Amino acid sequence: MASVLEDPALERHFKGHKNAVTCVHFNPNNKQLASGSADKTVMIWNLAPKGRALRFFGHQDAVTGVQFSPSGKRVASSSKDRTVRLWTPSMKGECAVFRAHTAAVRSVAFSADGLRLVTASDDKSVKVWSVDRQSFIYSLNQHTNWVRCARFSPDGRLIVSCGDDRTVRLWDTSTKHCLNCFSDCCGSSTFVDFNSNGTCIGSSGADSSLNIWDIRTNKLIQHYKVHSEGINSFSFHPSNNFLITGSSDHTVKVLDLLEGRLIYTLHGHKGAVTSVAFSQAGDLFASGGGDRQILLWRTNFDSNSYQDVLQKHGRRATPDPPPHLSDIYPRSPHLHHPQDSAVQIHPAVADTRSADPQVVELGQPTHNNTVMNSLTRWKPPHTSSSTYQSSDFQARHVDTSRVETQKGDKSGSWVSSAAGNQTGAFSTGKGRREEEETVLTHPLEVFSSHASSLDSTLQHIVRQLDILTQTVSVLEERLTLTEDRMKECLLHQSQILQNLRASREQQRSESDTPPDPFT
Repeated sequence: MASVLEDPALERHFKGHKNAVTCVHFNPNNKQLASGSADKTVMIWNLAPKGRALRFFGHQDAVTGVQFSPSGKRVASSSKDRTVRLWTPSMKGECAVFRAHTAAVRSVAFSADGLRLVTASDDKSVKVWSVDRQSFIYSLNQHTNWVRCARFSPDGRLIVSCGDDRTVRLWDTSTKHCLNCFSDCCGSSTFVDFNSNGTCIGSSGADSSLNIWDIRTNKLIQHYKVHSEGINSFSFHPSNNFLITGSSDHTVKVLDLLEGRLIYTLHGHKGAVTSVAFSQAGDLFASGGGDRQILLWRTNFDSNSYQDVLQKHGRRATPDPPPHLSDIYPRSPHLHHPQDSAVQIHPAVADTRSADPQVVELGQPTHNNTVMNSLTRWKPPHTSSSTYQSSDFQARHVDTSRVETQKGDKSGSWVSSAAGNQTGAFSTGKGRREEEETVLTHPLEVFSSHASSLDSTLQHIVRQLDILTQTVSVLEERLTLTEDRMKECLLHQSQILQNLRASREQQRSESDTPPDPFT
């Protein structure tokens, strides 16, 4: 690593969310940034100076997690509304819906091959899903409290999860067994992830601590306490040399993992920093906060490229594949305390490239009492006029005031506007439609005299499906417990049979033994 570090620099900021930004993630192509918010929307930001942003409606509660697929062709989002959605990050606005859990879903993440999703929930479970089949695969159920975060390892063979039970659990995806339970946390674990080569896992906590374990030795190798309040998110640099953290103390901090020290403290957010993420190339990182904005930073401090680091590892005279255990610093557990020597950066939060991008809004959901008359403007329920400015958007981006309903194929129905925006929802597993989204434009035309009754009927169906989902989940847990009990009974019965056979053989051997003439 170069001896002189260049300071990170604020590139630009993105404003458009109506409530706190809860999650951010870069497209692997480095051209887009996805974000989720407590305003129930997902936004796709174009990193080009004059690119437009896309806003996706569909979730009925706060969005808690968002992630691009490895190909960049899909975006997964999780929400407190108990669902996971798969979006196409384009003007079509297509999405598929997973009825995922019986409580709020806290995180969602793709596997490296893009074929699976892992979700974590307040129902104390971690679940794995098939992306192509849009169906449930299996569940991991040893957490005893809310599960805050779950991630796949880079090779897809492991899953790491953490939660309010103060544990970090490592799972084998083939056997579904918990391989290890790290319980060095003093408070609730808020976020967890693997480094880029899968040799270490990091865990942050509400107690403002950050722990890094080497999973090859199952030992805690680094411990940092550099924030004054809880850490909400962190991200490993692709080279594994650096790590960024976002905290409720309104700061982003940059840690040098090779030297085990804090090197930068970044100020810019006016509220809690809820999410941070490096780009795949490592040249950029983003931070989202409770102040409803996203800051885009230029890294600068990573003078050595990832390829240089790999070449350095490759020159080591050892048969083990890189990176090696000797590359992990410090080599003994390390406690880091805040130091005044860390560089404090207070940038002027101003967009240095362009004005706020134009926002195209897609897939606004249908709610009860939305169809009033053809001259009444539509607003989502429980939303004030200050948080929803639809009339300006319609004047700029929509050239039609007519809503057309088109019939879809057997797998689901699509509702699209004359402008061509589409949105849809599919049931998980067997392709039955579970819910229907409608793209609304202004002013509304009354669809039919039965529109309101149809809407209430659909809402009733959705509620019944939610009840069925919860029932199935309970049955699944009871079936799992029954199977475990059956296994125990069979093992116990097998042991009894073995004991009986042994006793009978012993009796036979004693009866077949001829009497001793000398006794």
